[in-house]
Amino acid sequence: MCAVSKFTEKYDGVKGWRKISNWRREMKGLMRELGKASSSGGKNKEQKVKTAAENYLIKARLLSQKIKKEIPGLPINDEGDLTLIIVLEYFAGLMEKHIDLVERRILKGEQIPHQEKLFSVFETYTEWVKKGKMHPSVELGKKLAITTDQYGLIVDYQIMEAEQDREIIVEVADRLQNHYKIASWSFDKGFWLKTNKELLELEVPQVIMPKLGRRNKEEGALEHSPSFKRLKNKHSAIESSINELENRGLYRCPERGYHHFQRYIGLSVAAYNLKKIGRKLLKQQREELKKAREKLRQAA
Repeated sequence: MCAVSKFTEKYDGVKGWRKISNWRREMKGLMRELGKASSSGGKNKEQKVKTAAENYLIKARLLSQKIKKEIPGLPINDEGDLTLIIVLEYFAGLMEKHIDLVERRILKGEQIPHQEKLFSVFETYTEWVKKGKMHPSVELGKKLAITTDQYGLIVDYQIMEAEQDREIIVEVADRLQNHYKIASWSFDKGFWLKTNKELLELEVPQVIMPKLGRRNKEEGALEHSPSFKRLKNKHSAIESSINELENRGLYRCPERGYHHFQRYIGLSVAAYNLKKIGRKLLKQQREELKKAREKLRQAA
């Protein structure tokens, strides 16, 4: 609707959209009615939701048909017009897709396969990261796996593509072992997989990977050993690194497009490391200045 509005504002002679404000108002009203029916309780909720969905879809189909009919007649006099046409065709396609999804899910009661779902029409690479009752109840975006060294610097990161933690270990290990000699490596429970642990133990002397689920006697004894606990406690520093990354801008990416998203992640990691190094250097300078003052005081 916004793309169509730009044409009507730019060209007075665009026909067929004299009542565009009515279209927008009616579509928003029907969308709110469906949302209200879906979120509220009471008797006959399912029927109310279906009725609201039917009304919404009737109007949406009419709008979809009208847009497809009117697109060929829109003027193209410059690159801006061509861009608007491309945007309009893109969102018209998404509109048809979601008309189909709403009909299948609400009216026909189908379970929509996860790969068919789209969580953002603007950033289509967005994934459903977290759905639960604890705060935050819902998280949308991309999962980022980071690896830090003993100094707290991020030495590796990976943007995960609909992957689970346990699925990326071999790939991460291959990258890191080509550059570092690792004495110990700790992980969250989400990385647990028997084969993952066994493979890492071939190259890494101490692998701290708490088992996900019930432990046998031997596994329980291992995880309660002093060395395991000591290295596991060090792993808590990764949470601090994650929180700092979020506080430094990674909680929400302002860039558009997946390429820019990837670049933003890389720059954020670099900025994090530079700040970490800068803090250490400033601390060393303060200590040196303090020692110099002490020497001067003693000399006096």
